[in-house]
Amino acid sequence: MSQVIEVVERYILPDLPDSSQLPEEDGVPMETNWHRSQMNLLIDVVRHRWRDRQDFFAGGNMFVYYSMNQVRNRDYKGPDFFVVKGIDGSYPRQKWVVWEEDAHFPDVIVELMSESTREEDLGPKKKLYERTFKMPDYFCYDPDEQRLYGWHLVGQRYVPIEPDENGRLWSSELEAWLSLWQGTFLEEEGVWLRLFDEDGRLIPTTAEAAQQQAEVAHLRAEAERQRANKAEAELEQLRAELARLQGGDT
Repeated sequence: MSQVIEVVERYILPDLPDSSQLPEEDGVPMETNWHRSQMNLLIDVVRHRWRDRQDFFAGGNMFVYYSMNQVRNRDYKGPDFFVVKGIDGSYPRQKWVVWEEDAHFPDVIVELMSESTREEDLGPKKKLYERTFKMPDYFCYDPDEQRLYGWHLVGQRYVPIEPDENGRLWSSELEAWLSLWQGTFLEEEGVWLRLFDEDGRLIPTTAEAAQQQAEVAHLRAEAERQRANKAEAELEQLRAELARLQGGDT
């Protein structure tokens, strides 16, 4: 009599590394002060715009860990600016560890290029974000040439994002246009990469929004003062007219 023997194969999966043991920085400074300020500008704008939301994380110049091979190879470089949506954004992170975030990869990344990173940003990183991250939106900005690149994931491949008539690139993930803006940020005058809303209006930083609110409050107070002065002047005019009429009756 034959018997059926069931063979159960067991696979031992390697333990994922403890995230507390993963480096948070490599000690390499930002390319320039502009790069650091530009990164902070994008983070500030997104955080202020979505200040009433707790379902996203916006960060920059921090490592993104996504695989064991990456950890073994000590490939710790991270994007200059990125946003992850659909997660618990109520607490800060010092690094983004994909396997501790329910396999959430960044939804959009912006790399701020320099002469030393241009080939990496347009080559290996672009391929990584396209094929491994499967990230919907990827942008690169070259401050030397003041040129902005953008791609959107269609199927399995990145397709260049066509600029509008003003040269702006649309990010479906940020729900905003990316374009250049001449102005001052952190007391530094220059050309900055900024976000604009669907109607083309500049999306403000926290400080800019506070200044706008202060200006609106000042204008309202001034309008109220002028209305009060006008009402007082009209009242005085009526009093004078009444006095004239009463004087004529006598």
